[in-house]
This record gives sequence, C-alpha cells and structure tokens, in this order.
Amino acid sequence: MSDNTLSSRLYPTRIDIPAETRVQIVGILNKTLAATLDLKTQAKQAHWNVKGTDFYQLHELFDELAGELEEFVDLVAERVTALGGYAVGTARAAAQNSILPEFPFDILDGREYVAALADRFAPYGKHLREAIAKTDDLGDADTADLYTEISRTIDKRLWFLDAHLQAAAVKGENGTSASKTQQPATVR
Repeated sequence: MSDNTLSSRLYPTRIDIPAETRVQIVGILNKTLAATLDLKTQAKQAHWNVKGTDFYQLHELFDELAGELEEFVDLVAERVTALGGYAVGTARAAAQNSILPEFPFDILDGREYVAALADRFAPYGKHLREAIAKTDDLGDADTADLYTEISRTIDKRLWFLDAHLQAAAVKGENGTSASKTQQPATVR
C-alpha cells in the first residue's frame, strides 16, 4: 500500500468533521509528521557529532531540540488518529515524504551544525504557518491550534539558533563596542 493511500485512509469516527475534509487535514498532518521526524533525527545527528569550543553547550541544545521535536511527533500522530486517520510515521516514510533537505555529513564545527539546523528549522516553521492557515480554512480550529502551539516553539528555537550565528559585538579601536552583523544562512 502506498503512503498516499495510507495517508488518506480513514477509520470510522464520531468526530463531526466531514470525511472529505478529514482526508485533507490528515494529509497535511502526515506531511508534518514526516518533516518532524526528519528534523528530530537531524537534531540528533548534530547532537552526536558536533565538535568545537562550544561542544557542551551545543550538544545539550541539540539534544533539547530533539526532545521537543519528539513530543511534537507524538502530538501530530495522535491528532491524525483522533481524526480517524492513519499516522504514517516510520523512518523510511519520513525520509521519503519530508519537505526538508538531507543533513550534511561533511561538517564538523559547531557553527556549521547550528547553521545546518537553522537552515532546516526555517522551512519547517514556514510549513507550520502554512498548515495553520490551511487547517483553519478547512474549519479545524483544533488542528490549527496544535500547529500554532508547535509553531511558537519552533520560532523560538530558530531564534536561539540564529542568535548563535549573529556576530557578537567586538571592541573597536577606541574602546567602544562596534557591532558586525552577519546575514542568516538562506534557505534553498
């Protein structure tokens, strides 16, 4: 059975959202499930392999990110099933259906890991905001609210990642602080 067939499979439920609408919502949620699982494993990849002077701080941050994402995996999958849908949440399905690019395996330094994760949190956050609008338009305020809850945390975590990439104030020749700014990595 294909992932498309699985992601549109519905079980009988007494929930008062029409089946045609639930199929659309479940499809959006399963897309999110794939991306969330993918992002969680990418955060773990960074957690395991980061090196550099900020190793401990980043090692802990990346593990915390992965833990939060694991909670979101469960929330999203449970919403799928609450709507009478079938949660498609294996590692293979996530890899096949994720909106995120593959994590780079040729990086080592902490700053590179932070940038790689920021480059993935940004499109994930955009996906969440689009899902808020779509599920709200479909009349499912509960799913839109779930997406809003996740989106707030992801935006905060993207801020944390971006803050690591912004240049710190440096002392100028006259002893005053001067600020050099760096543009965040762009999402492709």
